[in-house]
Amino acid sequence: MPPSLPLMLFAAGFGTRMRALTADRPKPLIPVGGRTLLDRALDLAREAGAGPIVVNTHYLGTQILDHLAGSEVRISDEADQILETGGGLRKALPLLGTAPVLTLNPDVVWTGGNPLLALARAWEPARMDALLLVKPRAGLPGRQGNADFTLDAEGRIARATGMEGHVYLGAQILRTEGLAAIPDQVFSLNKLWDRMIASGRAFALEWPGGWCDVGSPEGLAGAEALLS
Repeated sequence: MPPSLPLMLFAAGFGTRMRALTADRPKPLIPVGGRTLLDRALDLAREAGAGPIVVNTHYLGTQILDHLAGSEVRISDEADQILETGGGLRKALPLLGTAPVLTLNPDVVWTGGNPLLALARAWEPARMDALLLVKPRAGLPGRQGNADFTLDAEGRIARATGMEGHVYLGAQILRTEGLAAIPDQVFSLNKLWDRMIASGRAFALEWPGGWCDVGSPEGLAGAEALLS
């Protein structure tokens, strides 16, 4: 097994695309196949030996706190202001440490292996500042809109401008030192990615297994079908 890396789980969002399903609970606590999305993500983290594990909270965050009570999981509280992925990761750094960090979106269902282990095994710190897990845009179930990235022969990424290319799946390893240079308090990790892309140190790994985005009621139905 690769060396342990810290892990950030992004659980602070409002889950508005889930409509009524998130009126009284945060999206990470929606069950899929009889197990909450958050617990499914934590299963992957623990299987991969990730640690420490940090979860950020904002919308209905006390429910996530109660759900995780008594566990080893650390909480980065964004109750005062939701900070998006970049700002949220930067706030959590005192809990995560200075090593490269795994990040995982819990609103995804995976089959065919552990995406965090796949990333850790492919990580090459001498030439990478980021390694993102991706799939080809063509034929990806439930995907709306353009591709996110194109890949060169070595797996180095650039921004896609249309439907051709790959889609980011919500799991990655990245160095966090560059977060300190971003002046905004609330910002997306896209700002950090763009700096890494410009320096030629942002890469992608294609995921061969199953994947479903559970961001909407339709996605929830697709995830149940994938798991069955």
